[in-house]
Amino acid sequence: MTVVPDDHLMTLICDTCGDTVTATACALPDAEVVWTLVSEQGWSGSPFATGPHRCPHCSLLPLPAGGHTSCGDHGPGGILGIDHLDDVTVVAATGDVDLDTGDTLRTALRHAADMGGNVVVDLSRVHLIDSTGLGHLVRAHREARDRGVTLCLAAPSRFIRTVLHTMRLDGAFPIFDSRDDALAALSDASVLKRPTAVAATPASS
Repeated sequence: MTVVPDDHLMTLICDTCGDTVTATACALPDAEVVWTLVSEQGWSGSPFATGPHRCPHCSLLPLPAGGHTSCGDHGPGGILGIDHLDDVTVVAATGDVDLDTGDTLRTALRHAADMGGNVVVDLSRVHLIDSTGLGHLVRAHREARDRGVTLCLAAPSRFIRTVLHTMRLDGAFPIFDSRDDALAALSDASVLKRPTAVAATPASS
């Protein structure tokens, strides 16, 4: 399903039940971005105008037949491991991080926060991320900043980098080409720039 912007308004259409909602969307660099509308209205799905999008009610239901399917070697999102290295916790995610698997990432990020040190989120095996996954990363970033520590992203795919850049979130996180690069930078905090504030707050899942 594709959402076509109309002046300053956008309409979300649920791919499951066909329900719609029309509202003012925050102006972003790319007119095809609907992440702010998805977040504000409690919907789930793609951060872009091209779906899938699901209304709050349908977000609680199993995906319908013919809905989102894995692509190639993509698979259900999950956590490969959580490693504690001195004052850094590395959370290694995998697969597609979306509404159905985002809670796993949220739980891992909460555990990393409880450890109290810096955090590296290894995205080298993550293929896709939707508004739910983005929301978890943004909240974890803010909480890390409030604690006076750093949350880094390591080895995000080209798709994830594009999503972050389009939504002006790439400046919020220190981003490194590999896990080792992130760990090396954290060992020398002077090379890290202070992350900037994130403007939009995703709705809680």
